[in-house]
Amino acid sequence: MAFAFRIDRSSGVPSYVQIVQQVQQALRLGQLEPGDRLPTARAVVEATALNPNTVLKAYRELESQGLVETRRRHGTFITGTLGASSGDSPWRAELAEVAGRARAAGLEREDLAALFTAVLEDLYSSKYSSKEPDVVPHQQS
Repeated sequence: MAFAFRIDRSSGVPSYVQIVQQVQQALRLGQLEPGDRLPTARAVVEATALNPNTVLKAYRELESQGLVETRRRHGTFITGTLGASSGDSPWRAELAEVAGRARAAGLEREDLAALFTAVLEDLYSSKYSSKEPDVVPHQQS
């Protein structure tokens, strides 16, 4: 599968950061794996009209994170991994169902993203930092 970057110039997020985040997300979802080759900087420039230095800056950042390795004349290859969630995880289906219900209820994408981010912040804040799930006692009927 060819990996392609999507740059949102209206997001306020620097383009090189968007590239870094998209690679990180693809690694977390199992869409990229060690040994996969990223598009060449030239291909990204042609597809996105970004400045070549922007693409190279993103690739250098990924390299400093230990996620990619640039091999002269061969390209940039994935060398690291992130997370343990795959794209076909049951969690994805469950989240898709919740997102579908929220959309049907009239929430916009940004509303749902903000709500989900707030839930994650609550869940992973120091107040709730325990990795142990809340235990709900079983009630016998």
